[in-house]
Amino acid sequence: MKIFHQKFKLIEQLERLRKLGSDVGFVPTMGALHEGHLSLLKKSCLNNKVTVVSIFINPTQFSSSTDLSTYPNNLKEDCRLLKTISDEILVFAPDSKEIYGDKMYVKSYDFKGLDKFMEGEFRNNHFEGVATVVEILLNIVKPDTVYFGEKDFQQLQIIKSLKTKINIIGCKTQREKSGLALSSRNNKLSLKSKKVASNIFKNLTFIKSNIFNYKIEDLRNIVSDKINSFDQMNLEYLIIADEDKLVPTDSINYKKKYRAFISVFVDGIRLIDNIALN
Repeated sequence: MKIFHQKFKLIEQLERLRKLGSDVGFVPTMGALHEGHLSLLKKSCLNNKVTVVSIFINPTQFSSSTDLSTYPNNLKEDCRLLKTISDEILVFAPDSKEIYGDKMYVKSYDFKGLDKFMEGEFRNNHFEGVATVVEILLNIVKPDTVYFGEKDFQQLQIIKSLKTKINIIGCKTQREKSGLALSSRNNKLSLKSKKVASNIFKNLTFIKSNIFNYKIEDLRNIVSDKINSFDQMNLEYLIIADEDKLVPTDSINYKKKYRAFISVFVDGIRLIDNIALN
């Protein structure tokens, strides 16, 4: 396994491999790898001769300095997990200066309203930070295909809106047996908290099963009451929106596809999830 900390060395390696006819798959991550990340890497390794994974905790997408400073960071453990997939994966683990130069910055974007609700409403400038670093990474790696998980479905739609010529693949959310969506933040949960957090997915599946049996407002009230009935949980938002424009709705148009999006604090740890409804 080759680990690159400097972008010019990675670029040189990829140029050599492309001359040999290799196509390149790419999985951008912030490290703290889990089975969700590994599922993306397996897809990339299966469909591309070369796979690159970036491990970079991007400061510009955090709205809280505490959240940034406590984000798990263990490159050695991440590489150990990567080796269970393939010894041929190229790891790009830069520091902030390698990505941003002498001064970090965030570009301005017009996401056409995709960032207005859900995460965009509760995490100021989050998606500008995400889009900025993704564009930088794509310009370095120049992959043929890039893989993102659907757990961050709003992020996936926003990345697609960047109009890059790169093939962007969204992959199914990976879950624990309890239904809890795999996330690096799960490491901050106790076993008791994880058990309680499994109710997030149970309530999403309740919405999916009953989307045509109740009014949307009634569904929101039912689920809100269920979530907030647990002392350890506090609902931040529950929104049903169409998949294309991510606009919240109070009624279902059978010609459109919808998802339920949820954010819940479990013992102070913020978890997000979503589910396709039709």
